[in-house]
Amino acid sequence: MTTPPPGAELIAVAGALTPVTFKRSARAKRISLRLDTARNGVLITLPERATRRAGLALLQAHEGWVAEKLAALPRALKLEAGAHVPVQGVAHLITPAPGARGGAWLEDGAIMVTGEAAFLSRRVADCLKRLARQELTARAAAKAQLAGLKPKTVRIKDTRTRWGSCAPDGTLAFCWRLICAPGFVQDYVVAHEVAHLGHMNHSPAFWALTETLTPHRAQATRWLTDNGLELLRIG
Repeated sequence: MTTPPPGAELIAVAGALTPVTFKRSARAKRISLRLDTARNGVLITLPERATRRAGLALLQAHEGWVAEKLAALPRALKLEAGAHVPVQGVAHLITPAPGARGGAWLEDGAIMVTGEAAFLSRRVADCLKRLARQELTARAAAKAQLAGLKPKTVRIKDTRTRWGSCAPDGTLAFCWRLICAPGFVQDYVVAHEVAHLGHMNHSPAFWALTETLTPHRAQATRWLTDNGLELLRIG
């Protein structure tokens, strides 16, 4: 018997049992559904007064679309020994080093991982998150200085719907999987969010500032359109 992921339930979608998660949101104005790429399933968001039955009705009305999109998802890239994981857009081989110390680090095109096999995946993820924090924080500081702005702090998150965000208090947040993307993609996403420190909108002034902070807008948006789902399937 198949066991659903925590918080999800298995529901037949176009004849296949699919993990479906219901999320209640006070801010939601209407029922919505989107792919849950982490679980090969669906996330249904319900306004406070909406019923689960109404959410299921929306799912049933779009089950063909959901089934098609789930089938088209790239294969998940597990953080396991022998896997090739991109770092800064360059493939690195996950290589166990059980007799060594130091957790996990990059070395000559490899991600070296110490300790027991049971902890390998977590240690690789921790290594990638650490690299993301270092790289994206440095990029944000440099671009903020160039723009005469200053973020409150920079956070690295495990997000599935946004590559980056800028809160009203000046906190910048980035998806850790950006460290797997080429540098020009990171450059654009960071510039985009830093520009929000000066303009909390997408006005002409915002885009003008973004253009002064990075030359990679068009190239990066194309890359994310073509490769974004694959990037989200890492880990």
